[in-house]
Amino acid sequence: MKNERYKNLTILHSNDLHGDFLAEEIDSKSVGGVSMLSGYVDKVRSEEENVVYCISGDMVQGSLIDTEFRGISTIDIMNLLGPDVVSIGNHEVDYGLTHLLFLERCAKFPIVNANIFIKHPLTRLFNPYVFLNIGGIKIMFIGIVTEDIFSSIKSDDLISSFIDINDAAREVGKICDTFHGVDVDLTVLLTHVGFEEDRKLAELLDPAWGVDIIIGGHSHTVLEKPDEVNGILIAQAGIGTDQVGRFDVMIDMDLNSVASYKWQLIPITPDNCPVDHIMEEILTSYKMRTDDKFGRILCEFPRMLTHPSRYQETELGNLFADVFDAVFDVDLTFVGSGSIRKKEAGPIFTLGDLKEIFPFNAKYYRLSATGAQIKQMLRHILREESFEGDHTEFFQFSDDLRCVWSREKQDFEKLELGRLTVQDEKLYTIAIQEYHYKNSEGSLGIKLEDLLANAKDFCLATSDFDILVEYLPCYEMPKCGVNGRLVVE
Repeated sequence: MKNERYKNLTILHSNDLHGDFLAEEIDSKSVGGVSMLSGYVDKVRSEEENVVYCISGDMVQGSLIDTEFRGISTIDIMNLLGPDVVSIGNHEVDYGLTHLLFLERCAKFPIVNANIFIKHPLTRLFNPYVFLNIGGIKIMFIGIVTEDIFSSIKSDDLISSFIDINDAAREVGKICDTFHGVDVDLTVLLTHVGFEEDRKLAELLDPAWGVDIIIGGHSHTVLEKPDEVNGILIAQAGIGTDQVGRFDVMIDMDLNSVASYKWQLIPITPDNCPVDHIMEEILTSYKMRTDDKFGRILCEFPRMLTHPSRYQETELGNLFADVFDAVFDVDLTFVGSGSIRKKEAGPIFTLGDLKEIFPFNAKYYRLSATGAQIKQMLRHILREESFEGDHTEFFQFSDDLRCVWSREKQDFEKLELGRLTVQDEKLYTIAIQEYHYKNSEGSLGIKLEDLLANAKDFCLATSDFDILVEYLPCYEMPKCGVNGRLVVE
C-alpha cells in the first residue's frame, strides 16, 4: 500500500524567455524554441503524475515576433505553452504599465506579484499569490520582482512599491503568516531579482514562514545544482528556451516540506523533446508576417560583429555608439549595453536583425557634465559589482573615449576625451538614452539635478531606433573593431 505521507511532484521552470520562440541550428542540431519546449512540457505531463510548470518573469522583449506585436503574440504563444503560474519581470513593463494590464487580461494563466502597489489606496496591483492543487498537493506560489521594474514606471505617480530585499522579505512574511493555519504542503517564491539577491532574500526569511523553494530570474544564471540558503533551495534556468529547469521533489505531507529532491537543467533538443506541431504552425504564421515586413537589407558589415558581454567594449557597441555620436555632435555618447540584445549580427544586416538586436525605441538627451562628474559616472559604471556577476548597468561609448581602468588600484590609469586628458573643471556634453536620463542615479551614480545645474538638457532625438534605420544604409562602415575605448586591467 502506498504511503500517503510522501508524494512526488515535478516542477518545470523557465525564466527570461525574452521572446526566444524559434529553434536555432547549432552544430547541425536544432536547439531551443517553444515548439520543442512545449513538446517537452507535454511529454513530462504525460509521464509523471503530478507536474507544475512555472515561469519567473521576462517572457517578453528580445525577438522580432514579440516587439512587432507588442507582447500580444507572446501571450498567445504562452497560452498554448500553458504555464500553471507566471511572475512578472522588469521587461514586462517595456510596453507600458497599461499595456501590461491588458496583456494580463489576455493571459489564460495566473500572473502573481506581491510588491507592486497602487499608492492610494495602498492596494496590490496584481494577485500576490496563487494556490494550486496538484494531485492533492497544495502549493502556494508568491511573486516578487526586482526594483529595475520601477525604474521603467517611476514617472507614474500612482504606483508605489516595496522593492528593497528587506521589504520584499517582510511582504513574503505577511502572506505566509496569513496562511500559516492553512495546510500548505509547499511554498514557492517566483522571483525576478537576480541570483545573488535571491540568496540575500532567502537569508532574511524566517524558517517559520515555511518557504521551501525560490525559483528566480533576471540574472540569467546557469547552475550545476541549486544553491541552498537558510534551508531554502534556490534555482534558475539561464535564459531563453535552450533549456528548462526540472525539480523532481518528494514532499513530506505531514511536515509540509521537501523530503528529498533531484534537479536537472534539461537541454531542449530533439533527443528528448518532441515537437509540438500546433505550436509550430502558430510560430510559422507569426514568422511569415514579420519576415514580409522586416526582410529589407539595411547594410553589410565587413564581417560578423559581436557583443559577447555587456560588461566590456564590444564591436556592435562601438558601431551603435559611433552612429549616434555622428548624429549628435557631442563630446561623449553613452549606449546602454543592455540595449543590445544579441551576441552577434551580420555580415548582412536587415531591418529585422536591427529590430531583434536593438528592440527598444527611446529618446536621447544631451546633458552637460564636468570632467569630475564624468569620472564619478565612470567609477560607478566600473565598480567591482560589474565584474562579479551582479546585474548592473554598463555602457558602450563613442570613439572619443580612451579609458584604462585598474581594478587593483580602483583608479584610472588613463582617461581622455578627444585625445586630451579629462579636466575636472571643464564642461563636456554627453548624450544618454531616456531610461538612463530618468534613472541617472542608479545607472550613472549621479543625480540628474546635479547635471542640470551645469546647463539645460536638450532632447536630441525622439527615436534612437529610427536614427539607426536612417543612418546605417548610408554610413561608411568602419572596421568596427574593438580599439581600446574602455580597457579594464
